Amino acid sequence: MVQKMQNGDRKLLSEKAWEVREKAHLYGDIKVGASLLADNGQIYSGCNIEHNIRSHDIHAEVNAICGLISSGGKRIIKIFVVAEMDLFTPCGSCMDWILQFSDNETLVGVQNKKGGEFRVFKTNELMPYYPR
Repeated sequence: MVQKMQNGDRKLLSEKAWEVREKAHLYGDIKVGASLLADNGQIYSGCNIEHNIRSHDIHAEVNAICGLISSGGKRIIKIFVVAEMDLFTPCGSCMDWILQFSDNETLVGVQNKKGGEFRVFKTNELMPYYPR
């Protein structure tokens, strides 16, 4: 079920995610950007950073979450992920990170092109059987 995200939040998080996406460091070809709204009202953003030893890649969502935690933030209220891919959501590993610092009601938005359709889900819709 697609959920509602306030238009102002959606637009701002989308803009920040597309902006930071351009800073991605790649060995492959898929740039990803993520922005999150934290419980302290701050926005944290991150892009994917690929390592030449690919098992060390840092996903955009994790990069944004690291900014949240290293700045003293605690909880994700909303997170928005952008990439030029059809029908994507955060991977299972990124969902583990998102769920560690959020709850079942946290909104996860995705967009596959600038100005394109927004798809927004609650975390428990993307990971319905996640152990809590």
